[in-house]
Amino acid sequence: MTISTAAEALADEVARQTYESAEEVLRLYRPVMRALATAAGPTTEVVLHNLDGADIDLGHTIMAIENGHVTGRAVGGPSTSLGLDVMKDRRGNHDAFGYTGYTSDGRELRCSSVYFHNSSGDIIASLCINVDLSPLQQARNVLAALLPSGAPSANAPKEHFGTDLVAVMDSMISDAIHEIGRPVENMSRDDKIAVLERLDQRGATQMRKSVEAIAKRLGISRVTAYSYLEEARARR
Repeated sequence: MTISTAAEALADEVARQTYESAEEVLRLYRPVMRALATAAGPTTEVVLHNLDGADIDLGHTIMAIENGHVTGRAVGGPSTSLGLDVMKDRRGNHDAFGYTGYTSDGRELRCSSVYFHNSSGDIIASLCINVDLSPLQQARNVLAALLPSGAPSANAPKEHFGTDLVAVMDSMISDAIHEIGRPVENMSRDDKIAVLERLDQRGATQMRKSVEAIAKRLGISRVTAYSYLEEARARR
């Protein structure tokens, strides 16, 4: 179960109940906060805000927090910009999942928020889960730097590896066949000459018994393979 899915499941549970105060919410959900933060790891912040009362001070709403280093906040800390919108409509459904947030130093967060209501329908508390995406983004950038970013240059060398020269040669033959773009059984005479031309240019035909191996892979005789090779060389 992902963090967003867990938050949605929690929202379903919250929607079925009402609470008398933010302190009751804290008592009931404090263990849940610790469980979520422990399961998700140190890049996930879990925060419970006290929003009970029309005159709530949004500069000091945090009642409990796990992994506060994600945003640099602590108990007694502030709400976010969303708190202002919520206070304009205290009876609305403001639950939201997987939206984007940003820390003061510009890191991107994936956020979910669940709101708790009292028996009158007013919002009295909110539980927010904020996942710091920067470690994943950094890992993605490292992988992107290591992986090929596009088609290799036409002049770029190709290197084939094998446990012996027979395996190396077989890899070279497979590569040349792949470049033609159709299965051997559907290849024309010119296609097979093109395979031999590629392999000759790459030095594969200098290997011992290479022509015999190529002939076998192309489904032609050794004599025919030598004939195709001569024709390929004559074209250059």
